[in-house]
Amino acid sequence: MKLKKQQSGFILVLVLVIASLLIVLAGGLSTVGVYRSRLYNQLVAKQQALYVAEAGVNYYRWHLAHAQSDYLDGTGADPGGGGAPYGPYIHNFIAPSSGISGKYSLEITPPPTGSTMVRVKSTGWLDDYPNTKRSVEVRYGIPSLAHFSFLTHSDVWFGNTESVVGELHSNGGVRMDGSNDSVIASARQTFTCPAGLACNTQATCQAPCAWRVVSGPDYCECPGVFGAGVNSSLWQFPVPTVDFASITMDLNTLKSNASSTCGLFKVTGSNYGFHLTFNANGTFDARQVTSLAAGVNQKNSDWNDWRWPQGYETIAEQYNGQAAAQNCSIPANGIIFVEDGDVWVDGTVNGRATLAAATLPDNINKRRTIFINDNLRYLARDGNHVLGLIAQKDIKVPRYAPTNLTIDAVMLAQNGRVFRNYYRNGAVVKNNIEVYGSIITNLQWTWSWVNGSGVVIDGYTNTQSIYDPNVTYSPPPFYPTTGEYAFISWEEK
Repeated sequence: MKLKKQQSGFILVLVLVIASLLIVLAGGLSTVGVYRSRLYNQLVAKQQALYVAEAGVNYYRWHLAHAQSDYLDGTGADPGGGGAPYGPYIHNFIAPSSGISGKYSLEITPPPTGSTMVRVKSTGWLDDYPNTKRSVEVRYGIPSLAHFSFLTHSDVWFGNTESVVGELHSNGGVRMDGSNDSVIASARQTFTCPAGLACNTQATCQAPCAWRVVSGPDYCECPGVFGAGVNSSLWQFPVPTVDFASITMDLNTLKSNASSTCGLFKVTGSNYGFHLTFNANGTFDARQVTSLAAGVNQKNSDWNDWRWPQGYETIAEQYNGQAAAQNCSIPANGIIFVEDGDVWVDGTVNGRATLAAATLPDNINKRRTIFINDNLRYLARDGNHVLGLIAQKDIKVPRYAPTNLTIDAVMLAQNGRVFRNYYRNGAVVKNNIEVYGSIITNLQWTWSWVNGSGVVIDGYTNTQSIYDPNVTYSPPPFYPTTGEYAFISWEEK
């Protein structure tokens, strides 16, 4: 009997030990379950915090669509008080369909000088998990006119030795016999082919164009974009018209923002303008032009007759009695404004600048021209260097420019054209012209003149227009933009 009692006690102890182990195990499993539940909820909260943060940047894009230049969230104040980035601006977030409620905090960094890019940082969290936060930063920007490699209000013709790299848009018709790597667009479904595109007679009106016999003058009707170019899959027409009237640069704004020291140059007396040479060290030399060489007979402004008196475009004397040129650093805001005179420009651009030439108030008989008389290059084509040229009338490559010419610039001829003219009894066929940037021209553009057989008889035989991808959202200072804010990049911080 004594042995049985001992065995019974042993079994009892064993049961108690096993029960204790089971209780401990059950408690551990319960703790793990609670922990896993909390972890799951935190992971869900972390993901939902990202949704809340994205709601914040989407809200601010909507806000910018209604107030393009408001970087203070409609409050007129900076809560932090320390300048950019402005904020934080805290908003409540509720999603009734999912039962999510939380908040997002916004920090807004306005565009730097010469850019249209706004940075919006949004930090989101849920009310139930205020310490679980996610942050994203989005960049929005308004495209500048410079996102076009070529933009014109008129008809245009690219010959078989010409190429376009980047987007081209014409409000008129396009004859494309050259090459292109991007969209070639016309606002016209069809157009009447003019003499300048060499398809205005019945003999030259070839398919897909059609000769129309009507009660008035007969004419050649062509598709909005046509020609012998090989990349016709990228041709688009008709597309919406670009309103040149709405993109006209406010030259008064440029003048008013030009610094009196090395930013504003006023032509005095009987002088003709200024010769500006950009230097690789970030400066430029300014020389007042006092006389011009004998003119060269050439096409008039409308290209319908010869100019008389002859066109004067080559510098004979400069400095206006100065022992040396005035050497200037590019102004901090980048604006260089020449008033009441033309401009001759060349050199190597180190920095960001916009050069304009105008007589104000606007007078059709006194509009000013920019002459690119020699190579105009960036120190590097890396986005750190950019030059905008804005002429009240024309941007012109004169007759005596180099036979191989490079132009790194975003060019805008507000009321005239970007071109190389046709010279009477002085035609010179040159080799190559390369433009890195943009050509924006109101009237018809050309670098070369051809005969009825398509052979170049004046100007440049080979032409290349290369799009600068850096200037879409970082254009030259104070350069015109078009459209609304567009998404550029997204990054989680």
